[in-house]
Amino acid sequence: MRALISPDSFGDTLTAVAAADAIAAGWILGRPDDDVVRAPLSDGGPGFVDVLATRFGEVITTTVRGPLGDPVDARWLLHHDDGHVTAYIECAQACGLHQVGRPTPDTAWAATTHGVGELVLAALARGANAVVVGLGGSATTDGGVGMLEALVAAAGSTGTDLAAAADLVTPLDLIVASDVENPLLGEWGAAHVFGPQKGADADTVARLETRMAQVDERLTALAGRVVSDEPGAGAAGGLGAALLALGGRRVSGATVIAEAIGFESLVAAADVLITGEGRFDSQTLRGKVVAAAASAAAAHAVPVVVVAGQVTLARSAITDAGIAEAHAIVDIADSTEHAMGEAGPLLERLVTDIARGWTTPRGGPGGPPE
Repeated sequence: MRALISPDSFGDTLTAVAAADAIAAGWILGRPDDDVVRAPLSDGGPGFVDVLATRFGEVITTTVRGPLGDPVDARWLLHHDDGHVTAYIECAQACGLHQVGRPTPDTAWAATTHGVGELVLAALARGANAVVVGLGGSATTDGGVGMLEALVAAAGSTGTDLAAAADLVTPLDLIVASDVENPLLGEWGAAHVFGPQKGADADTVARLETRMAQVDERLTALAGRVVSDEPGAGAAGGLGAALLALGGRRVSGATVIAEAIGFESLVAAADVLITGEGRFDSQTLRGKVVAAAASAAAAHAVPVVVVAGQVTLARSAITDAGIAEAHAIVDIADSTEHAMGEAGPLLERLVTDIARGWTTPRGGPGGPPE
């Protein structure tokens, strides 16, 4: 039997790659004769590059300006395919929230996307025809101004000449990989929704919103249209809006990953799909990575098992979503702290038990006998 292992990350506890390794190890222990295929997933946020790197491409490390100005080593991926060169960039590598230490109002105000611009320039220097920028996990709410300033400087112009940045990236197919649909401004915009997660207090959120409105005017002039209301404009603290203004087109991050790794074909060849995430709840069913993976499996009558740090959905909702089983790490841990501190070994143990009880053939309802 072939088991396809395709989890998302488990929040800050396990990367998608680490989760896939733990799940695969557990399944092999429980069913050593099975063919186990690892294909971790992502929505464009942290882990985007590492997930893709499990399937193809050359991983490159470039030192860029971090969110608070200090140099950081950012990993990105270069993929050659029949003369076409695609660069995959993860904004969290250059301006990630994890790079600022303890977020504060000051870091929320100061954090810059400048390093993302440097990664785009590095991709251009390596002959990229297309640049895919995965959005998510950023410390920034600068509307992409830092990125634009890096591009403008490389074009030999001034910080106010955004047209120079657009000219520089004109040859590129610029793809904005994000599942975030928030606009740039307003109650559901970047500052109000995501600012507090990045350390902003109420006063700082108001300042960020004012600054973002000023950025919006510049981006509107650059694009010749209002981009602030377009889906994804508020992603990564408004970096999405800047990329859209440069001519970028937004694509679901999960879709980018699925297409790049040939997920549909992998699912079609599988007898069971094991996926997972940190918290399996009602938000999952609203288009997150695990729900998309389960939907793809249902189309091929492949039973789905979800493993997660926590499961809060009722059994009826799980069944209605076409999922055979859902299991939580916290159910076998001594405490929530234990579940987070030993997530990898506990996940392996949980999956070993699931695999040992798995008897359902492909196309069946899934799960061990009652």
